[in-house]
Amino acid sequence: MAITVAIVDDESVARARLRRLLSAEPDISVIAECGDGPTAVDVILERAPDAVFLDVQMPGCDGFQVVRAIPESELPLIVFVTAYDAHALRAFDVSALDYLLKPFDAARLKRTLDRVRKRAEPGAERRQLLTAIDRLTEAQRRAERSSAAAAKPGTAAPRYRDRVLVRVDGRTRLIAVRDIDYVESAANYVRIHVQREALRLREGLSAFAGELDPAQFVRIHRRTIVNISRVKEIEPWFSGDAVLTLHDGRKLRLSRHHREEFQRALSGK
Repeated sequence: MAITVAIVDDESVARARLRRLLSAEPDISVIAECGDGPTAVDVILERAPDAVFLDVQMPGCDGFQVVRAIPESELPLIVFVTAYDAHALRAFDVSALDYLLKPFDAARLKRTLDRVRKRAEPGAERRQLLTAIDRLTEAQRRAERSSAAAAKPGTAAPRYRDRVLVRVDGRTRLIAVRDIDYVESAANYVRIHVQREALRLREGLSAFAGELDPAQFVRIHRRTIVNISRVKEIEPWFSGDAVLTLHDGRKLRLSRHHREEFQRALSGK
């Protein structure tokens, strides 16, 4: 049975090399290539490849964001192509996901393709993939925060997500994180509120919060994170809670359990 494949990498040389190696496999058919995240989402949904060789690090968005923008029912088998260090690779291994570490050779690619061919329960693999992404992202953020705390003055600060890929009305949109008003959880999804739009993304609130700059986004309720630059007024409410009024007039509840955290964020401490 032929396996259809899409290649996603921002480097044309890397795409060409992978295409050449895959062409040597008689049961592999490369049906699409692209070099950025938004196009990748569109290609995956329109062409429905069986597997995608997906670069992790790309300008504008990363491979993890591409995966999150695709509905679980339409998610193909994913092989990450990555230059991550050994710690990240171990995280992939623990979750039974496959990866290609750049630079890779034909023998390593053949082992990857053997694993793709043998996957008997793609649904389970998809769920494992999403879980692994959340774990890896959380682990990376913890490591970055620990490194920043231990670093000397003048060293680079942790990197936080600056864009989000969201599927809206059949199109893939890049949302600047600075434009987000607030985020709320909805089962296994989050709703990202931008102006008067509520955009849905398949990701847990805790994992999403871990990728946002804590100096800009703060949890105000177990289900809500707000962009503090959008807050206009704070009013006391019942039982120690408060009501936040945003610049556009929308109101959000500030739980008493998160008031201290919110006040620290406002004061910049």
